[in-house]
Amino acid sequence: MALHKGSCHCGKVMFEVETDLEQVIACNCSICSRKGYLLTFVPRGALTVVRGEEDLSTYTFNTHTIQHRFCSTCGSATFGEGRQPTGEAMAAINVRCLETVDLAEIKPIPFNGRDR
Repeated sequence: MALHKGSCHCGKVMFEVETDLEQVIACNCSICSRKGYLLTFVPRGALTVVRGEEDLSTYTFNTHTIQHRFCSTCGSATFGEGRQPTGEAMAAINVRCLETVDLAEIKPIPFNGRDR
């Protein structure tokens, strides 16, 4: 596990997340495909919002079980929050918002969210 720093585009929202990035998901559901998300899922406790909690807005759709969080100033979609089927709180981190990640080195795992 490594500590990664992330932020929105304008820098109002900054966060840290502890993850190994072994599984990065490229989902084809309606929101992920439109936003270009590459996601890694972590327990909610592994995510710390360092700055800008008050600058985050929330979008929900469909079953309203995932809170898609984004910067209210620049619109960057930084992470989502929800619960795993077991009830454990989790966060879905947009890997594209992590500062030192080389996306060329990541092989995303396709996930068919469109048909779920």
